[in-house]
Amino acid sequence: MLLAAAGTAGSVGGYDRAQLATFVWVAQGLLAVILLWGWTDLADRIRTGDVAGDLLRPVHPVTSYLATDLGRAGYAVLARFLPPLLVGPLFFDVYLPTRWSTLPLFGVSVVTALVLCFGCRYLVNTTAYWLEDVRGPMILWTLGSGVLAGLYFPLRFLPEPLQLSLWLGTPFPSLLQTPLDVLVERDPPVTQLGLVALQLCWAVLILAACRLVQRRAERRLVVQGG
Repeated sequence: MLLAAAGTAGSVGGYDRAQLATFVWVAQGLLAVILLWGWTDLADRIRTGDVAGDLLRPVHPVTSYLATDLGRAGYAVLARFLPPLLVGPLFFDVYLPTRWSTLPLFGVSVVTALVLCFGCRYLVNTTAYWLEDVRGPMILWTLGSGVLAGLYFPLRFLPEPLQLSLWLGTPFPSLLQTPLDVLVERDPPVTQLGLVALQLCWAVLILAACRLVQRRAERRLVVQGG
């Protein structure tokens, strides 16, 4: 569909056909690495009360779950990310980076996106401390993250004011759109660095929010007699 949108002009939204093909195939691989959806481990342990065991450990819950998620992502790189990279070029002309700095910056962007996505998922899971049932927040996260992260279509297709609002006002574009734009070299190097710096800012803010919410949740458990 994206190639059809490019039409006879051969480009749309600043992407040529090869960049669009790379965007799609790499996005499918990153989806399993960053793991937008499907993680409810913390919420399940809150609901069953097993989270009390997490609070007795000498490692902070945010740090513990983040370390586990990084390990999961490392395996996903081999099992889920590399196959699309190998299969895509067999059927489509893909874009290969031309700048020496692109691949290292892409690696930093992916790791940052992973940490940021973990933080977002952690916050969604912590709503179980107050709601016990997280199906509502989880549905909202599932519906919003895919669209606003650039999974279904590049956010550069949207009007520029809306793009800026999403990038500066929400962490969603930093989850997928930024790493993909870095890889296909959609922007000049200075802009790429700015997007990754924005990613890092969001990651720091979200992780700080995770620790704050966790601390307040632990106080709530004490109030409840937990």
